[in-house]
Amino acid sequence: MNRYVKTALLAGAALSALSTAAMAQDTGAMATGPQASMIDDVIVTARRRDEQLKDVPVAVTALGAERLEETGASDITALQQQTPNATVQAARGSNSTLISFVRGVGQQDPLWGFEPGVGLYIDDVYVARPQGAVLDIFDIQRIEVLRGPQGSLYGRNTIGGAIKYVTSRLSIEPEATVRGTYGSYNQMDFLASASIPVSDNLRIGGAFASYNRDGYGQNLNTGAESYDKDVLAARVSAEFQPNDNSFFRLAYDRTVDKSNPRHGHREVAGTGVGAGVTPNVYDTYAGVGDNNSVITEGVSLTGEFYLNDNLTFKSISAYRSGETDTVIDFDNTPAPTLDIPAVYGDHQFTQEFQLQFEGDRVQGVVGAYYLNAKASGAFDTILGNFGFVIGTGGFVETESFSLYSDVNGDLTDRLHLSIGLRYTQDSKTGDVFRANYLGATRSPLLGGTARAPFQVRTDYTNSRDFTDISPRFALSYDFSDRITGYASFSTGFKSGGFDMRGDANVTPNTVNGYEPETVDAYEIGLKGSAFNRRLSFSSALFYNEYQDQQVTTQVPAGTPLGSAIASFVDNVGSSTISGAEFEGTLHILDSLTANFAVGYLNAEFDEFQRFNLGTGLYENIADQVVLQNAPKYTGYFGLTWRGQMAGGALAITPSISYRDDYSQFEFPNPILDQEAYSLVDLSVVWTAPNDKLTVGVYGKNLTDEEYRIGGYNFPGAAVFNDSVIGYYGPPRTVSAMLQVKF
Repeated sequence: MNRYVKTALLAGAALSALSTAAMAQDTGAMATGPQASMIDDVIVTARRRDEQLKDVPVAVTALGAERLEETGASDITALQQQTPNATVQAARGSNSTLISFVRGVGQQDPLWGFEPGVGLYIDDVYVARPQGAVLDIFDIQRIEVLRGPQGSLYGRNTIGGAIKYVTSRLSIEPEATVRGTYGSYNQMDFLASASIPVSDNLRIGGAFASYNRDGYGQNLNTGAESYDKDVLAARVSAEFQPNDNSFFRLAYDRTVDKSNPRHGHREVAGTGVGAGVTPNVYDTYAGVGDNNSVITEGVSLTGEFYLNDNLTFKSISAYRSGETDTVIDFDNTPAPTLDIPAVYGDHQFTQEFQLQFEGDRVQGVVGAYYLNAKASGAFDTILGNFGFVIGTGGFVETESFSLYSDVNGDLTDRLHLSIGLRYTQDSKTGDVFRANYLGATRSPLLGGTARAPFQVRTDYTNSRDFTDISPRFALSYDFSDRITGYASFSTGFKSGGFDMRGDANVTPNTVNGYEPETVDAYEIGLKGSAFNRRLSFSSALFYNEYQDQQVTTQVPAGTPLGSAIASFVDNVGSSTISGAEFEGTLHILDSLTANFAVGYLNAEFDEFQRFNLGTGLYENIADQVVLQNAPKYTGYFGLTWRGQMAGGALAITPSISYRDDYSQFEFPNPILDQEAYSLVDLSVVWTAPNDKLTVGVYGKNLTDEEYRIGGYNFPGAAVFNDSVIGYYGPPRTVSAMLQVKF
C-alpha cells in the first residue's frame, strides 16, 4: 500500500473518531460555517421518494452537478474514483459498454442474455443492457450510487447496487447554455442546451452534445486511431403541468457512438507480423477492422398525480432499444488468429406504477413493475490457425413482473422501522445456435459466404421461469438532530438464464441454463453532520453472503475440427464479502473543503465448483480463485479552495484516488492483474459574478499512470498465438472548457 492511501485511511479514521465523539454535543443549532454540501441538505430518491440523505438507511454516494463539474467528470466511469468499493468502467474492447461492480458484486460479461449485477437507471427507467451505457455527463442534476443489494425497491439485477442518472428538470424561465472544450489528443467537445417556457404550464427543452478526440494510440497495421472518441448525443423533453395536482414529462434521448473499436495491447509476444509487445500500450496491430457503431435511444413518459396532501400516484412508461455492430481482435495481429466480429440488438418496454404516501408517522411507496425485453445477436470466432470459424447466434426473451412495497414507520420520535418486500417472476426463453464452418472468414450468421456448417455444436430453444421474494428490514435511530445510525438486512437476486456461447457437445447441461444468484446483506451505518455542520459524513460496515454465483469462463477445448473454445456459465458456489466504507465532506475553513472516501473489502470464495473437461465432473477449487474487480482498498481525497478572482468565484480542486491490487478474472494472472495505483487530478474553475460565464481547466492522471481496466486471456502458442491482451485506462490529459449561459 503506498503512502497516499495510508494518509487517506489515517485521516478517515481520525475523522470517524472525532465525529463519534461529536455525537455527545448539541448539534441542533444552525451552523455559522459553510452550509453547502451538507448531508442533511442533500435530497436523494434512493427509496423512490424525495428524502434527505441523512435519513436514508442505505449506503448512498450522491454527486451533484456542481461537484461533477468541479472535478471535471466527463462520463459515469468517473464514479469509480469518488465512490468507495466501486468499479465503473468501459468494458474490455469497448468504448461505451458499461461494466460495474459494487462491493465485489457485478458482471463483466456484456454478451446478450447475461444480466448485469449493478442496475442502471435513467430517471427511474431501468436500462437492461450495458451496450451504450457509459453515459456522458451532461444536462444532469445528480448521480446516485446505491451500494448493496437493492432487491426490495429496484428488483432483479441490482444484487450489487444501483446507479441512478438523474437529469435536470426544465427551467421555468427561458435559458440556454453553450459549452466548448478543447484538450489533449485534439479533444473537441461541444454542448448546447436550452429550456423554453411555451406557456404557464408547458415547457420544452433539450440538449445536444458532440464528443470528439483523436486516439491515445494507433493501429499500426491500418493507420486508424486507437482509443479515439466520436460520439453524438441528444436529449429532448417536454414538461406539462395542467394544474396543481398533476405533472407530465415526455423525454427522448439518442446516442450514436462511431468511435473506432478499442483494440487491446499484447502483454506477451507471439510469433509473426505484429505479434510483438508495442512500447505504447494504446497501439495495436489488429487486423479485424476498424468499423464500430453503437446506437442507443429511448423514450419515456412520466406522470405524477397529487391525489391529496398525503398521496401521490406515479406512472413511468418507457421504451428503449440499441444496435451494436463491432469487432474485437483477441490476438491483436494482422492475422485472423482469434478475431471476433459481432452484432447485438435489444429492445425493452417497461411500465411502472407507484403510489407514494406521506403521513405524520408513516411514509412509503407501493408499486408494480413490468418488463418485456428481447436481446439478440451473433458473433464469429475466426480461428485462422485452424482454417475455420465458429458462428454463434441467438436471442433471449424476458418477461418480468413484480410487486413491491417499502414502508417507513416512526416507532418513536427518534426510532424508525423500515420494511420492504418485493415479489418478482421472470419468464425467459433462450435460443442458442453454435456451429463450425470451414474457411477462416465470416460465417453466414455475420453476412459471410453462404455455406453449410460442417459441425453443429449447439441448437436449442428452451424456457425457464424464476421466482424470487426479496425482503428488506432497517432500523434507524436519530442520536441527535444531525446524527442517524441504522442497522439493516436486505436481499437481492440476479436472474438466471442461458449461456449464449454454450457448447452442448462439450457441456450438454448448457441447454438447461443456469440458476439465479442471490445475496444476503447485513449492514450497520452512521451518517450525519457534526462540528456545527462543518463535517458531513456517511459510514457503513457490511457483511454479505453471496450464493449460487454465476461465473463465465472460456477455455481451449477439443481438436482443430472440434470446439476449439468451450464456454461455461456456472453457478459455481458461494463467497463471503465483508468491508467498511467512510466518506464525506469537511469544511476546514470557510474557503477550504475536503472531500474523502475510503473503502475496505475482504472477499473470498467459500466454494467454487469448476467443470473438468477431462473427467466430466465438477471440482471445488475455491483455494485457487479470487473475486474479480474486488480491490481490498479504494480511496479518494480532494481539496477544494474557493475564493475570489477578477470579481468572480474561483474553485481549485486537486485530488488523488487510490485503487489497490485487483484481479481481472476469478483465476489470478500475474500478467493481466493490475497492481495498486493512484490517479492525481487537478481542476481550476472560474465563474463570473453573474454566473453567465464559466472557464475551467482540467488535468487528469497527471502522473501518467499506466493501469489495466480489462483483459483477455487466451495463452497457448499453437492454438491462439499467446493472445494475452490488456486494455488500459486513459493517459495524462489536459483540457480547457468555456461555458456561456444566456
